[in-house]
Parts: sequence; C-alpha cells; structure tokens
Amino acid sequence: MRRILPLILIMTAMFSATTLAQFEIGASYELREEDPKNGFGIRIQKGILSQLPIVNLGIRLHGSYYSDENSVTENGISYSEDLTNYELGVSAIGGVSLGLLEPYVGLGLGTNNYEQAISDVQNDPGNVGPTSADESSLFWNMMAGAKVSIVPKIKPFVEYRYTSYDLENPSLQDVKDSSGIIAFGVSISF
Repeated sequence: MRRILPLILIMTAMFSATTLAQFEIGASYELREEDPKNGFGIRIQKGILSQLPIVNLGIRLHGSYYSDENSVTENGISYSEDLTNYELGVSAIGGVSLGLLEPYVGLGLGTNNYEQAISDVQNDPGNVGPTSADESSLFWNMMAGAKVSIVPKIKPFVEYRYTSYDLENPSLQDVKDSSGIIAFGVSISF
C-alpha cells in the first residue's frame, strides 16, 4: 500500500488540474519475454499544456495483468504452476502530431507484484507438497509507440515498453531484472 499511495496522489493532482486538456482511456493486449508471456493492460492518460501546437504532453496511469497456468514435469515430478503478475505505474508522455500519426515516448515509475503457486505435486519422493511465493518490486520504464487517428476520437496504438527492476532487485529465481513488453491496443479520446 505504501507504494501505491504516491501513485494515487499523483493521479489526484493530475485530474484536479484546472486546464481542460485531452483525456484518453485505452485497453491493450500485451506480449512480453518472460512467463506469463501475455496479458492485458489498461491506461488512463490526461494531456497537459494543451496550448502547445503539434506537441502533445501528458501523464499516464497504466496497469497490466498477466496470468498463466502450466502443467510441468521435471525429473519425473509433475505439478501445476500458476503464475500471476500485476503492474501499476505512472509515466510522463511526450508526442508529436504528424497528421494521422502521433509517435510518442515516455518515462515512468511503478510497482510490480509477482505471484507463483505450485499445487497438485505428484511423484515427489521428498513429498514437498504445494508451495507459493510472492514478491513486489519497484520499477522504472521507458516506452516508445505510435497512435493512429483514422477515426476521430478512436486511436489504435502499438507501443514497446522496456521495464527495469534494478531499483529493487527481484529475489525470486523466476523474476528477471528487466523486461520488454509490446502492446497492441485502442484508446478513446474525450
């Protein structure tokens, strides 16, 4: 909770601004390098300094959810492994309007929660039984992407996000210290 509180304060300040800048809500399908390999994301973005021509600046809150269940057999031991990963972050975004295309870049901070549960263990001579592990860590990320405005107010996008967990090194064996994520989605402008 202590990690989420600063994000909530930033979002409160962002949405209480008196300027009427563009507001976007979006959803995405996301692919990444480690397990679980695919998931879904949501984003809420508020434009700032809307009086600048061509340049689009904003603050974004994004969340991602990844989940996977695997049946694993190693050295004759079979078990079921459930992996779940949640991310919540806030980013500063800057883009340029080039007709229908808007390329953008961003930089942000957030928190990541990784959960692993092993159950249904069979053929285990040590009789270990079900186990679980849970880890939270801080991350920083940078992103690059592009939106296309084919229809007014609806913007399909593609984005690559590099995430590094070196602010707080992961201790679980299955958690990598960095990740690459590609997201395909649609946002709606208000």
